This record gives sequence, structure tokens and C-alpha cells, in this order.
Amino acid sequence: MEIGWIGTGIMGAPMARRLIGGHHRVRVFNRSPEKARSLAADGAIVTADAAACVAGAEIVFIMVPDTPDVEATIAKIEPALKPRQLVVDMSTVSPAAERAIAARLKTAGIDYLDAPVSGGEVGARDGTLAIMVGGDSAAFERARPLLDLLGKRITYMGASGAGQMTKLANQIAVALNLEAAAEAIQFAKAGGLDASRVVEAIGAGAAASWQLSNLGPKIIAGDYRPGFFVKLIRKDLRLVVEAAHDSGLALPGLSLMASMFNSAAVLGHDLDGTQAVAAALDRLASVK
Repeated sequence: MEIGWIGTGIMGAPMARRLIGGHHRVRVFNRSPEKARSLAADGAIVTADAAACVAGAEIVFIMVPDTPDVEATIAKIEPALKPRQLVVDMSTVSPAAERAIAARLKTAGIDYLDAPVSGGEVGARDGTLAIMVGGDSAAFERARPLLDLLGKRITYMGASGAGQMTKLANQIAVALNLEAAAEAIQFAKAGGLDASRVVEAIGAGAAASWQLSNLGPKIIAGDYRPGFFVKLIRKDLRLVVEAAHDSGLALPGLSLMASMFNSAAVLGHDLDGTQAVAAALDRLASVK
């Protein structure tokens, strides 16, 4: 299949690589060209601009950081798109923006899916992502064989924007579970316990979570290398705050975690992994 892939960052590059490994012909574009060039050795065709990336592609994937980036990408590629092409946005962005883009492209006969993911860099590399999809069901079935290469749980959530709303719900749970893991580890250390053994012990019971088992050991080791940037979870939680406001919801845990990740950023961890929220907790917990 002819595929166009736009956005080859920490998540986009390994995802594009999996499609190449599935014996598809993949053209890639990234606004920082050196990140796209690294995929040439894997067999990708690196293009000079976004329009060239999508020309003639059956399906176009987008994986960029934020809502304005998706909107700018669509503006660049829209003149090059043709009826019956399918665009799949796998970024995490505003549900309202996705609904507006889908409606506009539909008038030109172009299908559009919002399909954000969860699972971090490891999930992108191993093809084990959770993928939440909104848009036309027939378009979803067209994309499904490719999505199966990228994730192990692909869920069709409904109309345009539903994938993004599901991802935002996911990010609330991710953030609060991560804080719980960090606080449990902080408590264990303060009590003189071996934090690694505590994670092993409680991870086998009701306290088990992906955040505890995968990021808990990194917190203990002080390993803040990114699988998912603090700056990106801060963006995601901003989107949740906006959507919650539109729905008239007060989410106190969300407010706490937005503040905790902002604190981590102030401490210089914006380009570290989300587990660096433990650094903000360390600072807060040490206040007497």
C-alpha cells in the first residue's frame, strides 16, 4: 500500500518503521528533516515537503505534537489531497478541532479519522499501542489492517472526535496512576523500605498499574529518559481541562496533576519522561 507519514518524532518514527516492516511503501516528512532522514535506512522515501509526502498515497498518517501543528499540516496537504484518500491523525489534540477538520475534508470526498494512541515509545516500537478511533466506520475498516501493525488493542469509539475524547480520559487515568506510584515509592523510601521490593510486592495486587510496573523502577533509579515527554503530558492535560470546562465538569485530581507536571517543567524536566513528576514530588515532600 502507498502510505504517507507526517511526523517522525519519538513516537512517529517507530510507528512508521512498523509500517515499512509490514512491506508497505512509505513516504515520510518531518519539519526537522534530520529526523525523517533516519528512516531512509529502513526503506522509507524521504520527501522535501508535506504535499509531496501525501501525493498518491492511499492513506496518510499524521503524528505531530499539538492542535496547531495538525491544523497547519492539514492546511499544507489539503490542496494535494484527492477524493477517496484517507487521512488518519494519530496525534493527541482537541476533539473539537478534529470534528471541524473531518467535516471540512468530507466536503472534498476525503475521509478523516482521529486515532490517538497510548503506550509510549516502547508501545510504538513493539506495535503494542492502544489505539482509540473516531470517524466514519467504513473508513475505520479501511485503516484497520495498518492499525493492526501499530497496536494490539484497536477500539472504534464512534463519530469524529470520539477517539480524542477517549484519549483524554486515558490521560487522566495515566496522570493520577503515575502520581500514585510516585507517592507510594516516596512513602516506602521514607519508611526505610527497599522501594524496588515494594513495587514488586504491591504490583502483584490491587495496586497494580502500568505506571507502577513500568515507570516505578525508573523513578527509583532516577532514570528520567523520555518515553513520553513531560511537555506532551502537560499539553494533553491542558486539552482535558478545556474539554472538562466545556462539559461543566470539576475534576480535582486533574487540577492537581496539571500543577505537578507544571512544577516538573519549572524544575527543568520538560524534555524528560513523565516519570520526572517524581522530581516535583521530591521537592514538595521535602518541605517541612
